[in-house]
Amino acid sequence: MNTLIYKKSKINPLVLPNVSNKETVCVPLNKIICGDAVEVLKKIPSNSVDLVVTSPPYDDIRTYNGYSLDLPSIGKELNRVLKDGGIVAMVIQDSTHNFGKTLTSFRTIIDWCDNAGFKLFETVIYRKYGTEGAWWTKRFRVDHEYMPIFLKGDRPAYFNKEPLKVPSKHGGKVMTGSGNRRTDGTTTKTITREINTMKCRGTVWDYLNAGDKNSLKRKHPATFPDKIPTDFIQCFCPPKGTVLDPFVGCGSTIVAAKQLGRNYIGIDISKEYCELTEERLEKDINIPATLFE
Repeated sequence: MNTLIYKKSKINPLVLPNVSNKETVCVPLNKIICGDAVEVLKKIPSNSVDLVVTSPPYDDIRTYNGYSLDLPSIGKELNRVLKDGGIVAMVIQDSTHNFGKTLTSFRTIIDWCDNAGFKLFETVIYRKYGTEGAWWTKRFRVDHEYMPIFLKGDRPAYFNKEPLKVPSKHGGKVMTGSGNRRTDGTTTKTITREINTMKCRGTVWDYLNAGDKNSLKRKHPATFPDKIPTDFIQCFCPPKGTVLDPFVGCGSTIVAAKQLGRNYIGIDISKEYCELTEERLEKDINIPATLFE
């Protein structure tokens, strides 16, 4: 069995079968661990995870069984457990109070870069179908969420955007393009070339048609399309690498990791959601899952 090893610390170790009295305790890969994310992360070895894809229960937009959230501490622990060149991809948005945004997304980005040790590799916009909401006559409909991509180290250890490419509108045509404007105000020469059939999708990722009609997912109050972790995993996690989600929810990241042949570690403080992820692994892709408390 593939395992991660951590030394015993002052915090209570995970209670796993037949290992509670040993000097080291194995945290098996491909398991769902029920517990507080910060405390569980402290038990995971440094430099052992390739990619994190998650969406924290921010701003009390959805009740999360009464549990609280410490995003600054989460950021520091995620930076520690990531390998050099590792990535954290987060799905986050801000709630609105008295006609003003909370700015949780922006505060988290700044905190994780200033205090947790990350670089902001990029911020991607998750385009979706927004709902009118209670204030539909007084505000714009919100058709997006933010997906900040945090980097540990100088550059991503693994980067493959080929699976993320989208069809070019004029793919296969021979076209002449206008020159680009230089910083001094002059322009480069125009060029004539054949347009590639596929192109980089850029920083607006369209998930308008990526809804998951999955009855199990609907047991969770806040979900995102499984296509989101699928895209991040294909881009930033090497084959047979390890993907972590510290807020496992309905298990979208874990299911995608397993489907793509990556190892996974899932954490959630809610036993209900750990069991939901376990159920999805068993029913959606016929993979037996093991739950640890």
